[in-house]
Amino acid sequence: MRDEGRPQLTGARRHAWDALVDQADALSSVHLAELFERDSERFSSLSRELGDFFVDFSKQKITDETLQKLVALADASELSAWIEKLFGGALINETEGRPAMHWALRAPYKDKILSHCSGGREHSSFNPDAVEEQLVRLQAIVEKIHAGQWRGCTGEVITDVVNVGVGGSDLGPLMACRALEDARLQDGRRIDIHFVSTVDGSQLSHLLNVLNPHQTLFVVSSKSFATVDTLYNATTAKGWLSRHLGDQRSVMQCHFLGVSADVNRMTEWGIFPENQLLLWPWVGGRYSVWSTIGLPLALILGGEGFRRFLAGAHEMDKHFHTTPWLENIPVLMALIGVWNNNFLGINAHAVLPYDGRLKYLPAYLSQLEMESNGKSVTRSGEYVSYKTCPVVWGEVGPNAQHAFYQLLHQGTPRVASDFIVSAHRYLGSEYAEEAQELGRQHELALANCLAQSRLLALGEHALPSSTDRPMHSRCQGGQPSTTFLLDELNPHTLGKLLAAYEHKVFVQAVLWDINPFDQWGVEMGKAIATETLALLQDGGKWSDKGADGVSETDSSTVGLIGKIRGE
Repeated sequence: MRDEGRPQLTGARRHAWDALVDQADALSSVHLAELFERDSERFSSLSRELGDFFVDFSKQKITDETLQKLVALADASELSAWIEKLFGGALINETEGRPAMHWALRAPYKDKILSHCSGGREHSSFNPDAVEEQLVRLQAIVEKIHAGQWRGCTGEVITDVVNVGVGGSDLGPLMACRALEDARLQDGRRIDIHFVSTVDGSQLSHLLNVLNPHQTLFVVSSKSFATVDTLYNATTAKGWLSRHLGDQRSVMQCHFLGVSADVNRMTEWGIFPENQLLLWPWVGGRYSVWSTIGLPLALILGGEGFRRFLAGAHEMDKHFHTTPWLENIPVLMALIGVWNNNFLGINAHAVLPYDGRLKYLPAYLSQLEMESNGKSVTRSGEYVSYKTCPVVWGEVGPNAQHAFYQLLHQGTPRVASDFIVSAHRYLGSEYAEEAQELGRQHELALANCLAQSRLLALGEHALPSSTDRPMHSRCQGGQPSTTFLLDELNPHTLGKLLAAYEHKVFVQAVLWDINPFDQWGVEMGKAIATETLALLQDGGKWSDKGADGVSETDSSTVGLIGKIRGE
């Protein structure tokens, strides 16, 4: 690593790490353009394909030798054994005493049974029959709503569904619903899906002003069913419905669904048992879109469309589980990410989809990667001596070109990027009259995607060499990127894409020796927020020396709360 020296590693990991440091030194003065000039077959040798999913790694600053040395680090980190632990149901989330079996949610039923027999049984809460039962119940609810058979307490048909959640219970279904709107079920009633997550009530306030309470169904999604943000929004929604519709029992029976791992808390809050969908303690929130948390997406796609989404992810699961490292797409994503982060000193990663439907994908991947691998303590409880997760951020590519691409092209930070685009769009009959014009717009998006990644990598080598340019207009290039080319954006390819990123995160966690499945920093923040709320609502006196039942705070917090109180 360029800025941290050589970390305190031992044995084979030490040897593999040192070899990569030396490799980075050898490539430090080599421009990406030179790597293309050296090897006319670079694109074919550094791209991988899985059916309708194609990945081009050739614009990364790597060689075959780099990949071999990265594979040696993976082997020294016992990656193969860790993958078997993942798919065997071992308790790899040690701090919470849980396995991480989100992959089991998207397997076909017979494969769920096989997983249970081959290792998933190690954790008694994994019951393939129960998992399948919840998926079937989800489909039944979707069919009932689409058929107009789910009615409000005054007999009107439900037309709007509001998902109330936060974190993975919001961002996963929100991202996927917006991404797959074009795949909306064609032979069912149109159901409008809305999302509420912010604790300040601003999103909910807007919806309560425009929705018809007689035709609105709320889905309260919370793994613990104790998340303050979610329950405050849900309680406000309950009050709104009761004021408009009267009898609260009927309101709860007809206008609320609950999705949680805690049946008792759902019931205590008022969710009727027949309106409850379950998820499982061994599914982390940011990995939960494959579970009943995905109900809003199933309402968009229909039950069978939702299963196609799961099937795409399952195909990537099988590829990840069985494919040698040098052909394995998620493993290569992870190895190259570690190479950029730890050996080239590139600690920022931009996600740049060239498709407006993927507007929320950068935020989703930011949560997936930074909440998973934003750790500084190893599995053995020691501080790491190397960088872990980079800063992950991004925006829809055509918009980003008019915002922060200036920094990517001519700024001082080094940034690695993921370009994501579909080869085909606007081929359906619903766009018949505008198909030609829209097709040209998609070609423009493709051209921009390819051009931007080329200029970032090659700089002025991508431009006519005969043109003299003043310094202020020059681009050095050397910014690496990977391009993900989907045949088209549909439930199957989106499932593949998301599963690939999930497995990438896991592989990187193995190489960094951290646990990607807990989030104690988030939990600590929640605890302090609860304490601070008590201070805000308490009319008594308190100071930075502490108050009754409250730990000591700081003068800044004391001063700010005083200002809020008008003291």
